[in-house]
Amino acid sequence: MPKVTYIADDGTETVLDVAVGTSVMEAAMMQNVEGIVGECGGAINCATCHVYVQNGADFVLPEVGAVENEMLDATATERRPESRLSCQLIMTEEMDGLVVRLPASQY
Repeated sequence: MPKVTYIADDGTETVLDVAVGTSVMEAAMMQNVEGIVGECGGAINCATCHVYVQNGADFVLPEVGAVENEMLDATATERRPESRLSCQLIMTEEMDGLVVRLPASQY
């Protein structure tokens, strides 16, 4: 099963096995990873699952769609080039080893 490393704002790392087809947000919420809120449940309607993908160049990630792009402009913390909504990062075997950094706040 592919693994994702979540790095909290304080540097704490949590490594999870994430089933193929599960979003990075869903996996975090199922395992109570602090820092991922996911208020809208993955409907691309809240931006409370914002993450910074640390090693995105190592993977073929889904493209940022128009709605995700708009929501990234509404995040509580700074939008950066590596910003993504974790609800839109659906795991594949090829994404094994993905590392995401969580922002200081989702609100």
